[in-house]
Amino acid sequence: MPQWPGSSFSTKYKLYGDMVFKIAMVHLGNKDDAEEIMQEVFYKLLFKSPTFNNDGHEKAWLIKVTVNLCRDTLRSVWHKRVIKMEEIDHYYDDPTDSSILKEIINLPTKYKSVIYLYYFEDYSIKEIAQILSCKESAIKMRLQRGRQLLKLELEGNENEQL
Repeated sequence: MPQWPGSSFSTKYKLYGDMVFKIAMVHLGNKDDAEEIMQEVFYKLLFKSPTFNNDGHEKAWLIKVTVNLCRDTLRSVWHKRVIKMEEIDHYYDDPTDSSILKEIINLPTKYKSVIYLYYFEDYSIKEIAQILSCKESAIKMRLQRGRQLLKLELEGNENEQL
């Protein structure tokens, strides 16, 4: 029996949609912008119909397109650099995750992807380097500096609460 072409697309949307949305939220901190990015990513997937070697290759492509579209949005003249973080709590069950993600959102752009992919999507340094088209040493440095910045922010928040 022939299969409708959109059925594999809807499967991919269900499989990767949450990940794409969360990556966009980490970068943009705004639900509306993240949803726009998500639509654009899946539009590209549907209409460019790239061929992938395996599921890992497809997932890496989706991540790379998401990150690139987020960067483009942040560079846009029309984009307001206002971060609306009150919405992030709705997308993570663990309150610790959402509080850490709020701090990740405040990191400089080059650290956000690396930190998120390493800790939330469980990618290795080598895989992140391939996805983001960077050297492994650059990824290691971004992880190290991103961790330092997060540590400073999280310690600062703890001291403010005391």
